[in-house]
Amino acid sequence: MKTGNDRELRIAGHTLGTPEQGVADAMRLFAAAGLDAAELIWQSDYRSGIPESDNAELLAEIREVRDELQLPVVGLTPYMTALNSLDESARVRDIERFVSCIRDAESLGAGVVRVYAGAYAPDQSGDREPLWQRLVTSLGELAPIAHEHGVVLAVENHFNTMTITAQETVDLVTAVDHPAVGILYDQANLTFTHGEASERALELQRGQIRHVHAKDLIFVDRDRPFSSSDVATVAGDERAVRSRVVGEGEMDWEGIIDGLLSGGYGGAISLEYEYRWHPQDLPEPLDGFRRGADAIRSYIRSIVREGESQ
Repeated sequence: MKTGNDRELRIAGHTLGTPEQGVADAMRLFAAAGLDAAELIWQSDYRSGIPESDNAELLAEIREVRDELQLPVVGLTPYMTALNSLDESARVRDIERFVSCIRDAESLGAGVVRVYAGAYAPDQSGDREPLWQRLVTSLGELAPIAHEHGVVLAVENHFNTMTITAQETVDLVTAVDHPAVGILYDQANLTFTHGEASERALELQRGQIRHVHAKDLIFVDRDRPFSSSDVATVAGDERAVRSRVVGEGEMDWEGIIDGLLSGGYGGAISLEYEYRWHPQDLPEPLDGFRRGADAIRSYIRSIVREGESQ
């Protein structure tokens, strides 16, 4: 059992939870909520995101606020989905967008860029293999660029991509086989898609997890098969869960954090507060972020005390 203090795992705020704030004000909200860091959406036409182009002035403001608040930016979250596209022009276009995102990440000192493993629905017709090979090729092209800029591409466990399950994510990272490509572990996504339980997911992905998203939920229809018409979010009439503050839903976050610490994870846990998509489920962001961070810190302290007593 790893021992230490609350600061060994930095708790970040994610601008998914601040749709009503600009990026700088979102960072100030994170600081007011007692968070340690920030993860910023990289997407045009979202108030709490970094536009994909003509963003030099905002990047400079973010660096200024980062330094003022002593609130590092740990990651950027883009939304490109064409890395596995059989349309070469679409694939190349998203490669170029990823390169721009990687450069912006470096300029902010952010060590992680989130990656969707293309777009793929479980019931999609046609041969999966050509799409998989395009995805491996794309990440193989991006990996040395990311490495050069000091950035890790973290492939997320995410519905309607080619890495819905932990096993698929491990298979992809293994196929690319580059130190700049790792895993973004999201147990909530695995849970509501009926993927691996946390113990199995952590076992499979041990040593490859480079970033963690934390959110919580309750099931309203546990037996309903998962389906979604989109990659980024699940429409209201498709949802079988409701969002909750971390520590106030069904997720075993104490057990998950214990497993992360035991496996040697020392990165950030980013509170992916889903206020952008499901505000009706959640309290105001300042309150929700503070409560989620308090819960995670209490779990860490409990795990550390238990480890020290053994």
